[in-house]
Amino acid sequence: GKGLATYNTATGIMALAASGDLAHKDAILKARAFLISQQADYSDNPAMNKYHGGIGYGGSHPHSDMSNTYLSIEAIKISEVYAKDTKVEKQPELDWESALQFISRTQNLEATNDQPGISNDGSLNYFPGDSKAGTIKNPDGTETLRGYGSMSYAGLLSMLYADLEKDDPRVAAVTDWLNSNFTVKENPGLGQQGLYYYFNVMAKALTAANIDTLTTEDGKKIDWRKELSQTILSAQREDGSWFNKNSRWWENQPELVTCYAVLTLEQIYASIPKK
Repeated sequence: GKGLATYNTATGIMALAASGDLAHKDAILKARAFLISQQADYSDNPAMNKYHGGIGYGGSHPHSDMSNTYLSIEAIKISEVYAKDTKVEKQPELDWESALQFISRTQNLEATNDQPGISNDGSLNYFPGDSKAGTIKNPDGTETLRGYGSMSYAGLLSMLYADLEKDDPRVAAVTDWLNSNFTVKENPGLGQQGLYYYFNVMAKALTAANIDTLTTEDGKKIDWRKELSQTILSAQREDGSWFNKNSRWWENQPELVTCYAVLTLEQIYASIPKK
C-alpha cells in the first residue's frame, strides 16, 4: 500500500519459482502479468518519454527507475518458462526493445544514450537525469551524472537478461567500469549506503556474465567470489545476523540485510565453476 508492489511482486515471483512447485504456476503467471503491466508507455508524452520502457514503483511515483526495472526484468525472465508452457493461454510479454531503451538512457555512455548531462564511463544511474551518487564537476564547469556500483551491476544483469551480447558496446562499457571500480569495502559512489543490496546484485550479475575474475586499473586480478564471500562471512554477528550501520534503504534492519547476505552467499556457492 506504500508503493512497493513492484518490488514485492518481483520478490514473490523469485521465491515461488525457486520452490520448484508447479502448484504455484497460476500465481506466478498472474504476478508476472502484473509486472509487465507496470512497464511505462510514454510514447505519446514527450515530457515523460525518457522514462519510456522502464518500470517504477507505480502509484504516486510516475517515473521508471533502474532498481525496479532490474528486479522486474529478473523476475520476468526467471518465470519465462511458465509463460511458455503450451498448456496455458498466451501470456503477455515485456516490450524488451523499449526496456533496453530505458536502460540505455540510464547509462553514462554517449554512443547509446540520447539524454543530456551524462558522462562517458559506462556506469549506470538511478534513472535518466538522476543519480543517487550526485554529479561530477568537470574542468569546463559543467556537471555530469556520477554512476554507482549497485545500479551498474543492475544494468549489466538487465542487459544480459535482455539478450545483449558481451561485445555490445553497452555491456562492454559497464563491464569495463565494474572491473576498474571493483571493491567490497563500499558501494562505489555511495560508500556504505545500500552495501548489501550491492553485494547481492554483484553476485547475480557476475554469475550471469560468466565472469570469474575481474581486473583492476592497475592490472590486479580479483577472485570476486573469494573477496565477496570473505567480506560477508567476516561481518556476520554473534547471533547469526548481518547489519549495516548505515540505515539508507532499510539496511539497518537485520531481517532484510541477513536475507541479502544469505542469498549472496548462496549465489556465490552455486556459481563456483565445476572442475
